[in-house]
Amino acid sequence: MRRVELGVPEPEPVAEFYAALLGWVIIAEPDGSFTGWVGDRLATRVHAGQPGLRVVFAGPEPRELREGVAVDLGRVLHGPWAPGPRAGEPCWVEHMGPTADDYWAGELGWEVRDPDADFTLYDAAPAGERRPVAGRLASGRGGWTCYYAVPDVARAAEDVVEFGGGVLLGPTTVPTGTVAALTDPAGTVFAVLEDPPGWGGAWSA
Repeated sequence: MRRVELGVPEPEPVAEFYAALLGWVIIAEPDGSFTGWVGDRLATRVHAGQPGLRVVFAGPEPRELREGVAVDLGRVLHGPWAPGPRAGEPCWVEHMGPTADDYWAGELGWEVRDPDADFTLYDAAPAGERRPVAGRLASGRGGWTCYYAVPDVARAAEDVVEFGGGVLLGPTTVPTGTVAALTDPAGTVFAVLEDPPGWGGAWSA
């Protein structure tokens, strides 16, 4: 994955929310957006625009896809072939909602591990070694969700309310690891994954 972008009505307070919750260093950009950094790696860009999450994957042909997804040229910053996720960085993405395996596999060159299951993995093998790059939960609310690495999911679920967000699903254990589903002050849904050893948490093992 190249990057994650968040469209919100007012970027600065939302960027400050993520900085408080996830420890980002925030930089105000000339175009009025705010970028959040973990060390030398870009975590997310927050900008004024249509509310919602935009996931940008790396690929040979820049283009817009559906459901807030795009493809862009450049180095992969987050994923199974990138350095392991540090606290505050994106560490997994899942598509939630009606199954669209043929579309995503066709557009992004992925393989579907178990197309008949409610939950499945999308795999890729650009270097000849097949690894999970994203998940799909057919019974979800729709759209894409980004997971961020945190050292303590229970603490994040407590802090998120104090910082102006909300809790949709408290800490629970799933095949990916210990997770919680949260919302930011603009209403964007995101998730946190506790201390993932690699991209996708337990799926990276």
